[in-house]
Amino acid sequence: MTTISRVETFLVAPRWLFVRVETTDGIVGWGEATCEGRSETVRTAVEQLSELLIGQDALRIEDHWQVMTKGSFYRGGPILASAVAGLDQALWDIAGKRYGAPVHQLLGGPVRDRIRVYGWVGGDEPSEVRDQIAARVEAGLTAVKMNASGRMSPLATVAELDEVVQRVAAAREVLGEHRDVAVDFHGRFTLANARRVAPLLEPYRPFFLEEPVVPENSHLIGEFVRSTTTPVSTGERLYNRQEFLPVLQAGIAVAQPDLSHAGGITEVRKIAALAETFDVQLAPHCPLGPIALAACLQVGFATPNYLIQEQSIGIHYNLGTEVLDYCVDQQPLTFVDGYVQRLTAPGLGIEIDEQAVRAADKRGHAWRSPMFRHVDGSYAEW
Repeated sequence: MTTISRVETFLVAPRWLFVRVETTDGIVGWGEATCEGRSETVRTAVEQLSELLIGQDALRIEDHWQVMTKGSFYRGGPILASAVAGLDQALWDIAGKRYGAPVHQLLGGPVRDRIRVYGWVGGDEPSEVRDQIAARVEAGLTAVKMNASGRMSPLATVAELDEVVQRVAAAREVLGEHRDVAVDFHGRFTLANARRVAPLLEPYRPFFLEEPVVPENSHLIGEFVRSTTTPVSTGERLYNRQEFLPVLQAGIAVAQPDLSHAGGITEVRKIAALAETFDVQLAPHCPLGPIALAACLQVGFATPNYLIQEQSIGIHYNLGTEVLDYCVDQQPLTFVDGYVQRLTAPGLGIEIDEQAVRAADKRGHAWRSPMFRHVDGSYAEW
């Protein structure tokens, strides 16, 4: 029996939490339980959940997932779901290594041999947007995502609305007709603002409009969907099938679960199947580290309704440490012509530099989410 013997966590720069699970027969699996700004709390949750796993058969992944998510009176939420996600990824990594196959083979085999990826761009002014997108295109990407705005008044001024439109127009100018730009509202818009700006962006044909309302207002997203012909996406702050069901019923086009938040590979596969019944595509949220990215890609290679994959190589959050710095071999996660080729190594398909991870954990990190607050104190959203 492949018995779980040890669970460790590593808080590593720039803002990630890695999970290492070891078995009695010497197999090591890695997962990522990052919860941006709350990873120290998740670390404690992983330690508590590990009490349920030590001494158990590592290959009973579904059973462990059920116990971890349903075995206590208080369930759900970003902290517990992120802790479960990291452990679940590590168990799938162990299973793949035990059977000598990449995880996507264990999920039914590949339905594609490459996955399209996109990257983030910043810039407050149209000229900055143009420069950053040009750099991404030069690096080989065929799709980018940008924030629609910074702070927004609860009822936006004409100038605020025009700034959003000008930045997206600048993006389209650089990208042309054969590349894509997704626009992230990032929960910074009230429903009224989102409904006002969406028709103004339609001439620039965004790939999708992301998170037009905050997750606690998911009951309002149908109003936004009906206000625009542009595809609507959401889901980075939804953590299970039950939370995705209402937004799927409301008519979103793209579901964006995060494999480090939404219960890992086990739950996201089920979210993908549910989304497929609504003719909705999957584009997992992943501005995180290499383990989360590898887990996303493993799901993607085996999931029919997989649209595109976010990745954070070069993102402004990663000051001092890059996504691939903790990988022994960076080649599997590099992209060519805007795509990542199918991972073929056992497990998650990457090899983590354990020495580098242990050294980074000694330094740690204390990353916190920025906060936006209006001058009257009435509204805050980062």
